[in-house]
Formats: sequence, C-alpha cells, structure tokens
Amino acid sequence: MAKDPYSILGVSRGVSEKEIKSAYRTLAKELHPDANKDNPKATERFSEVTQAYDLLSDKDKRAQFDRGEVDIDGNPTGGFGFGGGRPGAGQRGFRADGFEGVGGESADLGDIFEGLFGGRGGMGAGGARGRQARTAPRGANVQYRLGVSLTDAATLAKQRITLADGKTIDLKLPAGVEDGTQMRLSGKGEAGPGGAGDGLVTIQINPHPFFRREGNNLRLDLPITLDEALNGGKVKVPTAEGAVMLSVPPSSSSGKVLRLKGKGFTRKGGSRGDQLVALEIVLPESDQDLADRLDGWRDTRDVRSHLGG
Repeated sequence: MAKDPYSILGVSRGVSEKEIKSAYRTLAKELHPDANKDNPKATERFSEVTQAYDLLSDKDKRAQFDRGEVDIDGNPTGGFGFGGGRPGAGQRGFRADGFEGVGGESADLGDIFEGLFGGRGGMGAGGARGRQARTAPRGANVQYRLGVSLTDAATLAKQRITLADGKTIDLKLPAGVEDGTQMRLSGKGEAGPGGAGDGLVTIQINPHPFFRREGNNLRLDLPITLDEALNGGKVKVPTAEGAVMLSVPPSSSSGKVLRLKGKGFTRKGGSRGDQLVALEIVLPESDQDLADRLDGWRDTRDVRSHLGG
C-alpha cells in the first residue's frame, strides 16, 4: 500500500498547516537522530516523518497529492502532472545565501531526492509533447555540524566552514537562527549523474560563560558593589557586540532587571530582542571599615511580610 503522509504524521486530511507543523515538531523532537543514537528504527522513522512533512508543507504538492496526481515522493501516479516547480520546493531550513525556507527546525533531509523531474514539457504548434522522462538522480547530500558562539548567533556574525573537499566558505547566519537550525548549501554535496547533492549544515549554538538566551533576549547577571547599588552610577556592561555603559538607579536591589534595547537575538523579521541585565549586589567577605560604619544601625523594615507567617 502506498504511503500516506497524513497517516505518517498522525493527522487527518483537511487539517490546517499549523496542525501539520505542530504534529511534525512533536514527532521530530521524539525521533531526532541526536536523541536516538542507538535506535536505527527511530532514525528511519524520523526520515519518513520528515519526508511526509516536506510534501504536506508545500501547498502545491499537497494539493497534487490530495488529487491523486503524485505519491509521497512527489512522483506522478499516472498520466497526471509534470512534476514542475523548483528543485527542493517544500524543503525546510535556510539556504546559505540567506534565503529562508519553510520553518526553521533541524531535520536530516539527506534521503530526500530533489529535482527528479524536469519542468513542464514544451507546447509546440502540434500540441503537448506529453510527460517528460525522469532525469538522472543527483548525488547524495553531505551532513555538517557547525558550532556557533551564542554572541555570534545573536549578531548573525559570518561563520567559516570547511567542506568535505577541503574548500572553505563563509556562511551568513539566517535571522531567527536557533540551536538545530539547518542551512542548505546548494550543489555542495557528493557528485552524481544528475548533478551534485547539497551540503546540509546543522547549527549548534554553544553555551556562553555568562550570557544565556531567553527567547529572543540575552540575559546577564551583573555583579555590582554595595555603594553602586545605594548611590547608583554608570557601570560597564558586556554585550554581544562589546561593552557599553549602563546607568544603575540609586537604591537598586539585587534582582532588579535593567534592559538594553536591541542587544538580543535577531528575529526572523529583522528586529532584535533586548539584553536583560539582572543586578547582583556582591558584599565583601570581610571589611572592618564597613562593619564599623554600620555598627549599631539596624534596618527595621519587615521586608518579608509578603511571605506571610
């Protein structure tokens, strides 16, 4: 029995694109090869789920499948259709030139052939030529994993990668990049009768020693002294693009969060999130002068009254 992409994703015909994407995300997270290194069946299932999503996420191919014109591989089922459309239509991820595809999840698309059929047959004066013959298969795709620093991901700094043939190229990270985002390098895979396959680069965002990501924001815990907290003032703060001066208001408590606009991650639309700076008062371990100054002084406020008891 021919494979049904709806059954593979566990959805019914007529569901929305959002429901299809949600079903794919759930299955991809469960079956991703990185989470199932000792389970080859999960890897096979992951490839099958990805193939089903690639077809259903493309409106044209989905419509062709629903009409019975193509199968799950995009191949004509009979005398219908020409298999037109650009090679790779419906593939997810990002191209290296910054072109954004459908979605941004990481997926292994190495087993999915592209460009199996040519465009529409020419229409001469004598009528249609009919369906074009299948072209030769392309070479295999080549998988790469690229480690990127958190600050480079936030600022979309260019990344250099060495390919299997020894050549190096500079990649432009896509807006909205996340850990697991996949970039496609057209024609950078293995050679084949129908042309070279593609290079598939999976982005791995490395942890940072003091920044952490919160959605599209960067967060930093900033140590300040007691006098800076009491009196306020300008303090130097690191950002993804270098240090800036930040104004600390007088009488600032530990945990107070200040915001640096536009210093976070770049969203898909091009705007940027913020950098959140959480103040952290650091008292000296032993300071007799400070102890003498505070000798006899007590803060009589009930600062824990909101906790009850």
